[in-house]
Amino acid sequence: MGIAKEKFGKMETGEEIYLFTLRNKNGVEARITNFGAAIVNLFVPDKDGKAEDIVLGFDKLEDYFNNPSFFGAVIGPNANRIGGAAFELEGKEYHLSVNDGPNNLHSDIDNGYHKRPWTVEEEGENSLTLALEGKDGDLGFPGNKKVTVTYALTDDNELKLHYKATGDRNTLINLTNHTYFNLAGHDSGSIEGQLLKLNASCYTPVLPGAIPTGEIAPVAGTPLDFTQMKEIGKEIGADWEQLKLVQGYDHNLVLDEADGSMREVAEARDPKSGRRMKVFSDLPGMQFYAGNCIVKQDGKGGVTYMPRTGFCLETQYFPDNVHHPEFSQAVFGPDRVYETETIYQFV
Repeated sequence: MGIAKEKFGKMETGEEIYLFTLRNKNGVEARITNFGAAIVNLFVPDKDGKAEDIVLGFDKLEDYFNNPSFFGAVIGPNANRIGGAAFELEGKEYHLSVNDGPNNLHSDIDNGYHKRPWTVEEEGENSLTLALEGKDGDLGFPGNKKVTVTYALTDDNELKLHYKATGDRNTLINLTNHTYFNLAGHDSGSIEGQLLKLNASCYTPVLPGAIPTGEIAPVAGTPLDFTQMKEIGKEIGADWEQLKLVQGYDHNLVLDEADGSMREVAEARDPKSGRRMKVFSDLPGMQFYAGNCIVKQDGKGGVTYMPRTGFCLETQYFPDNVHHPEFSQAVFGPDRVYETETIYQFV
């Protein structure tokens, strides 16, 4: 079906920012901007063939300049949290933005990859490759690096996100996409009645500040047990310390069968519309965030977004892995290229 391109707005520097539309033969349509490499719209048909936009976001580029909830964007160079906003690598200490209590969240709130214009590297038949370059010391991280993300939409209703990063020094690379899904439509209110299954029999418990303890604990017998399909809201208000620490679900799941191969890691359903989404990844972890802390704000079409009007399934290396040698390490450089893929498929 090809790729369409239109102007989305301008940076304060005058640089034009674009909106790219990928379409397939089944009526699925993804709109992506090169600002923050963000998914702005994702239209998916329901059981009756009616397509609705199922991701939270904004109609205007200027709203993405603020974007306090990171709607749709690619997060980098390091997603999630680093305890104490500092880390040591190869004998040297690096200091990051202190932006989440005493910790670092998503690299940098104002200057992270989600707040930058990406270069359009390639426009394919139904794919888009965006690129970003970071200099040594950028945001506190070592190494000159080049990062690309390729979005591709297939006729099997797969939205594929392929990430790659190369650099001249070992550094931390842990990219993710922060799209908030609402399978009933972005304007339909709470996601608590939607169903979720996570192929994760363990999770990483957190301390106050949402920093992992280092433990890998079973989900069995806890509200985080989504090994069978259940409503997101069923146990979200349970009297459980882990939920209270982060106001609901905002936890890293230890994905089953994490051997670096692509496999199904999650499935979500909306009973009313009949929409189903499967998630595939080759990564060891995934942050399930139920949108507990979405700030009340105006989104697309004047819709007011509130807490729990969208959920995120952010594939990743575990949070704060640099401080936990027992976790898979997200250290990449000249001898270890970062390359990973996540697929959201609508079935």
